[in-house]
Amino acid sequence: MKGLILAAGYATRLRPLTDSTPKMLLPVGGRPVLEWIWDKLVEVEELEAVHLVTNARYAPQFVEWAAGKGVVVHDDGTTSNDDRLGALGDIALVLAETGWEGEDVLVVAGDNLFDFSLADFVAFWAAKPRAASALAVYEHPARELLSHYGIVELDGDDRVETFLEKPAQPPSNLVATATYIYDRSHLALLRAYLADGESSDAPGNFIAWLHTRAPVYGYRFAGEWLDIGDLTQYREADERYARRAEADPDPS
Repeated sequence: MKGLILAAGYATRLRPLTDSTPKMLLPVGGRPVLEWIWDKLVEVEELEAVHLVTNARYAPQFVEWAAGKGVVVHDDGTTSNDDRLGALGDIALVLAETGWEGEDVLVVAGDNLFDFSLADFVAFWAAKPRAASALAVYEHPARELLSHYGIVELDGDDRVETFLEKPAQPPSNLVATATYIYDRSHLALLRAYLADGESSDAPGNFIAWLHTRAPVYGYRFAGEWLDIGDLTQYREADERYARRAEADPDPS
């Protein structure tokens, strides 16, 4: 299995903080956001390599962050929010540059803050029938925020029945958290999806398309998930993780 961190967004809602620093490297609880995710990734024994995709503006900072970790950084060549490739476009770029289409791939958005174990997520996926993909889903407690996210409905076996991107009337409170495992047989379908002119932006758009053609399962996890979309959410996340750091000074 290969790992891919998505870090090519420009986080315009977090300006001016992101004018010179990518959201994924902003400090939360005294550490860059990405460090919290890295702690989770290194626990996944199945990962043979981890890559990160970013843009031309932020690439040098991510190369510096990756030094000593063995993470390969891909520069997608974009320079602004106007010419960005989108998350799915960036995944396709990395697949083309690495030849990973014969591999299972764990994809994590680099601004995800979550409590669950990525190793447990991989174990959940591995226990499902072969040629299945998976995503991590969070039972969001704030119904007023559900229309901002991809919303999932699962059947009794946790297979995705519906996936709606930012619906006006959410049918459930299960939120997709931009953490995915793509079965190797489904990566060719991503190429077909993009060739059909489908949206290359939010990764949930591909899941909405894929689950009607192939099995996709939802991993319900316990604990907290924080979305850092704007300055208010960023400050809240920083305060929460700072309190955690005070309670447990050892982040490991």
